[in-house]
Amino acid sequence: MKTRSNIQASIGIFDSGVGGLTVFRRIEEALPHESLVYLGDTARVPYGSKSGATVVRYAKACAKLLLQRDIKMLVVACNTASAYALDALRDNLDIPVIGVIEPGAKAACRHTQTGRVGVIGTRGTISTGSYEKIIRQLRPDCLVYSKACPLFVPFAEEGWTSGPAIHEIAETYLGGLLKNEIDTLVLGCTHYPLLSDVIAKVAGKAVTLVDSAGETARAVAATLEASELVNTPAARGALSFLVTDGHTHFREMGEQFLGHPLDTVEWVDVQEI
Repeated sequence: MKTRSNIQASIGIFDSGVGGLTVFRRIEEALPHESLVYLGDTARVPYGSKSGATVVRYAKACAKLLLQRDIKMLVVACNTASAYALDALRDNLDIPVIGVIEPGAKAACRHTQTGRVGVIGTRGTISTGSYEKIIRQLRPDCLVYSKACPLFVPFAEEGWTSGPAIHEIAETYLGGLLKNEIDTLVLGCTHYPLLSDVIAKVAGKAVTLVDSAGETARAVAATLEASELVNTPAARGALSFLVTDGHTHFREMGEQFLGHPLDTVEWVDVQEI
């Protein structure tokens, strides 16, 4: 049985920027009694264009900082970091570590009717083939078509989620995938749900968009239960946010997306992690 202090500790969540707030929101909704601390590594966004070794180094640094905040679980709310660094984090930490790729792959397998699945993500995530590997393990009959969409992250970070520029970029990225007659499209980057309206418009009504946020929240809840780390249901969790750069912009974007004020946004020195 875990101690009371362990049970009341926070769930740590990190991403390269604001994209991981898509996962944060779902966890907050599903587990309102849990305290959450979010780290946006905004000084080093995006991760998707970095080498695997660099992403592993960044992920370990983010985990180290969050561990100093007394967390009981780590959620890697970044597909690129999940693809490159999940195993390294699990090998080096003595708390549960949850990534976003496996939950997203499971959701895709559940939703597809034709077995023709598209995956979009950063260059890093797509280059690892992580989604395809897991989807094919779960559903060997599936055909998986992947496309890197590197410009989506900077648009999402700037809050440019609509308009002719992003619509044209989405048409360029998705055109080839749609020719494969996919019926399911995995948003393989936690920034991409911020662009879901334009992606859905380009993809069309016949294509179901899948993001990993909801499935990840369910995985977090199940792991807390299995690890006997669930906080007192009557409690109301505290929410805190850390950034490595641009806390004013992060606050504005976060409040717009989460729909409530961000009471605490703390800048942390990237050199310290």
